[in-house]
Amino acid sequence: MSRIEQHISHRLQHALAQLENQNLAQDLWHIFAEQHFQGFLSHFAVQHLCQKYQLDPKTLSLLLLPVSATYANPTISQFNVGAVAIGESGNFYFGGNQEFCATNIQQTIHAEQSAISHAWMRKEKKLTDITVNYTPCGHCRQFMNELNSADSLHIHLPHSQNNLLHSYLPDAFGPADLAIPYRLFDEKTNGLQLSTKDPLIHTALEAANQSHAPYTQSFCGVAVELQDKQVFQGSYAENAAFNPSLPALQVAINYLLLSGQEVENIARVVMVEHPVKLSYRQMAEELLGYLGEIKLEYIAV
Repeated sequence: MSRIEQHISHRLQHALAQLENQNLAQDLWHIFAEQHFQGFLSHFAVQHLCQKYQLDPKTLSLLLLPVSATYANPTISQFNVGAVAIGESGNFYFGGNQEFCATNIQQTIHAEQSAISHAWMRKEKKLTDITVNYTPCGHCRQFMNELNSADSLHIHLPHSQNNLLHSYLPDAFGPADLAIPYRLFDEKTNGLQLSTKDPLIHTALEAANQSHAPYTQSFCGVAVELQDKQVFQGSYAENAAFNPSLPALQVAINYLLLSGQEVENIARVVMVEHPVKLSYRQMAEELLGYLGEIKLEYIAV
């Protein structure tokens, strides 16, 4: 078991100990241990647990909030927030707030952003529900408003369930106000081309082509390779309100962390960017410097 797996397993054991039903806790422990503590439950596992313990997915997601919060890294706030994004597929995607000391606070990933981008990188096509242990802040409400399921998305909190997103964001401003016909999670390719035989550069190019940047057309993708050759990609997720946009490097790092890996094992990072109106190069280099002085391999197309 790696150091990060040991760390997550310790926190996970503590979280599962809080469950009233310890049989459910044991089943969850075995599932997470078998998948090396990835913050993800397949729809098969969700179905099995719901049938065995006579639960519906919403109730199971609420029970899992302490588990999702174990994936948080609140190095600044010391305030763990956990979220579960439920896909149209029935899969559960965990998320936790990811914070980075010694850099600017704009590098932070909110728990809802963490769970949503996690689902996006795992190729989910649409989300139906978001469960979170604290009421979403305005930043996250606006971020969720970019989704292709924003009009039907249900928010579940421990004290209040089955609320539509727009009950938290009335008279919302979003893509339609700027005549944007597509949304985050819609399938789309941005048509960027690059001749390369380097598979990591090719992965970063794919991530850039999947990125959502309808307001600036500044498409961006990142590929992160670990020392054991595992690769995690991240695509830029732009927002109609600009500030809630989530950079590609954050998406990739978040995916890596929720997969039970550690940033200390990063060997290479490639960014492919189409810097029409803005660039995330400097911001990425700053964050990588904090993570371990990792050199960014930057390619503009």
